[in-house]
Amino acid sequence: MADLLNIGLSGLAANKTALSVTGHNITNVNTPGFSRQDTVQATRPPQFSGAGYIGSGTTLVDIRRSYSEFLSTQLRSSTALNSDVQAYKSQIEQLDSLLAGSTTGITPSLQKFFSSLQTAAEDPANIPARQLVLSEAEGLARRFNTVSERIGEQNSFINKQMTAVTDQINRLSTSIASLNNAIAVAASNGQQPNDLLDAREEAIRQLSTYVGVTVVPQDDSSLNLFVGSGQPLVVGATASRLEAVPGQGDPTRFEIDFVSGGSRQGITSLISGGELGGLIRYRAESLDPTLNALGRLALAVSDQVNTQLGQGLDLKGQVGSALFGDFNDPAQAALRVLAFSTNTSNVQPALNITNSSVLTTSDYRLEFDGTNYTARRLSDGATMTVAPPGPFTYPQTLTFADVAGRDQGFELVLGSAPAAGDRFLMQPTRRGAVSMTAVLDQADQLAFAAPVRSEAALQNVGNGTISQPDLIAAGASPIDSAAIAAALPQGLIYNGAGGFENPPGTPVAGLTRVPAGAFVPGQLNTYELDLGSGNRVSFTISGRPENGDTFTLAFNSNGVSDNRNALKLVDLQSKQTVGVDPSVTGIGTGASFTDGYGDLVERVGTLTAQARQDGEATGAILKQATDNRDALSGVNLDEEAANLIRFEQYYNASAQIIQVARSLFDTLINSFR
Repeated sequence: MADLLNIGLSGLAANKTALSVTGHNITNVNTPGFSRQDTVQATRPPQFSGAGYIGSGTTLVDIRRSYSEFLSTQLRSSTALNSDVQAYKSQIEQLDSLLAGSTTGITPSLQKFFSSLQTAAEDPANIPARQLVLSEAEGLARRFNTVSERIGEQNSFINKQMTAVTDQINRLSTSIASLNNAIAVAASNGQQPNDLLDAREEAIRQLSTYVGVTVVPQDDSSLNLFVGSGQPLVVGATASRLEAVPGQGDPTRFEIDFVSGGSRQGITSLISGGELGGLIRYRAESLDPTLNALGRLALAVSDQVNTQLGQGLDLKGQVGSALFGDFNDPAQAALRVLAFSTNTSNVQPALNITNSSVLTTSDYRLEFDGTNYTARRLSDGATMTVAPPGPFTYPQTLTFADVAGRDQGFELVLGSAPAAGDRFLMQPTRRGAVSMTAVLDQADQLAFAAPVRSEAALQNVGNGTISQPDLIAAGASPIDSAAIAAALPQGLIYNGAGGFENPPGTPVAGLTRVPAGAFVPGQLNTYELDLGSGNRVSFTISGRPENGDTFTLAFNSNGVSDNRNALKLVDLQSKQTVGVDPSVTGIGTGASFTDGYGDLVERVGTLTAQARQDGEATGAILKQATDNRDALSGVNLDEEAANLIRFEQYYNASAQIIQVARSLFDTLINSFR
């Protein structure tokens, strides 16, 4: 009877525990990361009797956790990937709607500005039309400012979000380190603490939403976590930290430092996965290039419009004034170069734009080793050729070209020598849009007239005609009107033998036919006249002039109704002046203002569409990984309800065994009374 009683008692104990485990499963059905548990039973060692071995009941050997390391790893990696893509997508969708919006983008303002120029060119003496040009120029500058500021706000948000995310990472890594310690202590008795393991696994999964991690199991049941290229975030019961700090090169762009004890290491470029990885990837792939492309466009518009205005005359016969502010203002030039916080000298160089049409959308890094300068283009890592070579005398101006000899469109002016090891971040285009301003406020100062005019003498006998001259080369912009006026007027007297003279018998100095040769009556003949100081004009003479017919080129001091320079301003809308490759000649080496902005919008739109597709794909992968994990580890209430009934029946049956043992024992006792 004693053996039968012990067998019944072992069944009661085993099934009571099974009922407790089942109840534990049911009550934690909504607990994040909980893994279903079940009991593992085995028979007790049998007892030998004369008839053989008799069983002695059952015992619990383990409370097993339904868990797969493979499925959990799959879930962690899918979570990190999806969080990365979702963080990237949420940011780039805002950028796409800003740039491509019909009311928020640059294109409408560009179109209005050139439309106002077209209207003014049709009636160059009309003051209200000229005033409209000034108004639209101011609106265009404000639009560049606003778009750039909105993008800058995104950068500020990313900085704040990086700080918040690193705080969450540090909180979770500290929690995981504590759980590692508790699990190692609890597992020292030979059994696994299932609930602590689930809590740690859920903490790691949550950590994966913020940053991609690599998990390495240890012999004491703890897990070591690594980020970046192998930086140990959690080792046993010790947790390191991640900190978002102002960048060494650009303090407005936060970077990620790995802090362990007293050491600190920058790992921004090594971070991948999770929300933090997505934010860093978005900033590097989309935000910074967009700011630079927008700045390059603003610089090109300012440069080309101001340059063209400087090659014409206003209503007063004066050289045209700049419509947009000087982007090489010393204050602006200084802001384009940022000294690294680790520099030991206080040298502050200035970066001047020398050719806006060949600027790239990249930033550059300059380093000084005490003897020589080395520069690198950050967008593709290409090494730049720095000229002139040393030794250097200060103040010193440096120019930059790639390995193919292509000028990068800017120069760096150093007032004194940096210290060995000093580094500088050069951002030629980053602030181009936010600093753009319209400075001209007098409509009559818009230079719509060309500086040189031509006319045929009224007493000419033949029917020869001369076109209005076109300034094809300006020695400088603004032009030197005094030098041009000094070279004019210039008379061209046809000698009847295919040439022009002044005085008769003397060829006109600086006059060349293109192509070279004698004048051909009845055809269009193109000539160029060198006015000195680098100024050249082109014009045509056609028809059949007679010997002695005279044509005169004069300074256009009263060209009130002249719109030739205004038409050149209008032509800038379609002229290829953005991103020109100086080593290539011909059509297709650059983009117009509209096409340049269109390329930017198209690039961001393509990245946005790709991010949406990636979001759908990674979302599906994450759902599948979650479903696979839940299929193994999730709690099924129907199954648990069935287990409750089953274990309750087992419990009742074990109790019945005890009842039988008791009845037998009572019968035996009563037989001796």
